[in-house]
Amino acid sequence: MEYRPTASSAIEFSNANKLEEWIHLFLCGEGDNKPFSDGLKLEPRRYTAPAMISLDIFKRDCGWEEGMRWQIGKEAFDDRVNGIIRRYENGEKDMPPLIVYHDGDTYELNDGNHRHEALKKLNIEKYWVIFWKTIQERA
Repeated sequence: MEYRPTASSAIEFSNANKLEEWIHLFLCGEGDNKPFSDGLKLEPRRYTAPAMISLDIFKRDCGWEEGMRWQIGKEAFDDRVNGIIRRYENGEKDMPPLIVYHDGDTYELNDGNHRHEALKKLNIEKYWVIFWKTIQERA
């Protein structure tokens, strides 16, 4: 089994009970989100296998708009989103799943804000999502 930054690779790792390994490989590589990977390693976490989920059940929390938890300049945000759109339109449809914190009440898009926005602009209603929570939290 070879790691790739794709949903199909995440599914393959999940089927081999190695989803957490895939998540950290992605976040410390192409995902460019090592601080999130480091944070996930602080406590035991539970991860769901990638599932095709409606993009409307959670919102971005990274962007240029007022009120975003993680602020980024509009030009930088749009450049990254537009690059994802171009790759998708050129056939690169097997992108990494979004990674979302879910505790039963709350959804927080932790990784994939640019992909989420690109998918919405492409009028894609569902995409692959990995949900995670801390093991000690309620079931």
